[in-house]
Amino acid sequence: MNKALLGLLLFTSFLTFGQETEQEAKVPHSEIKVNAFNLIVFKSLDFSYEYLIDSESSIGISALINLQDKDDRDFLNSPYYNEKFAITPYYRRYFSSRYAWGFFLEAFGSYNVQDDNNEDYVYIAEIDTYDYVLSDETSSNVAFGIAVGGKFVTNKGFLFEIFGGVGRNIITSNNDVASEFVPRLGASLGWRF
Repeated sequence: MNKALLGLLLFTSFLTFGQETEQEAKVPHSEIKVNAFNLIVFKSLDFSYEYLIDSESSIGISALINLQDKDDRDFLNSPYYNEKFAITPYYRRYFSSRYAWGFFLEAFGSYNVQDDNNEDYVYIAEIDTYDYVLSDETSSNVAFGIAVGGKFVTNKGFLFEIFGGVGRNIITSNNDVASEFVPRLGASLGWRF
């Protein structure tokens, strides 16, 4: 009787373990996203890939390319990024009972290349006027920071996330050009697969 009961318990535990593994295998673990906020507000392409480690954590990487031409920027009246380019790896921790869904905290690092945004007035004697002169200096930087946000995913895999945070440039190649802080902002649309 004891052997039969022990055999039944072992069989059920193996069966249950196999079902959990099968269910976990069906959960999508990858996401691709485009940051619509940066495209609309800052005229910057920002794509991300995120891998879901488990229901509470994920790792990912973002690539930002600033499409604004430096000469066409209106520094006083429109928003702009100093960053011409940025690669941002990140780790997220989710605080919800759903699988990688809802409120999250993010720790990120960033390698970014920044333009000099200083405008100088230069007197041009030939035409007796002042003109803007923009510097062509850049700075390569490494930043670390944190962000908070929320992610919402439909049953079919469409996702929307919103997040905001700030990082500090720790290593810079040109202190005259590099800003002290780097923003991490977004409202992204994507797909979980």
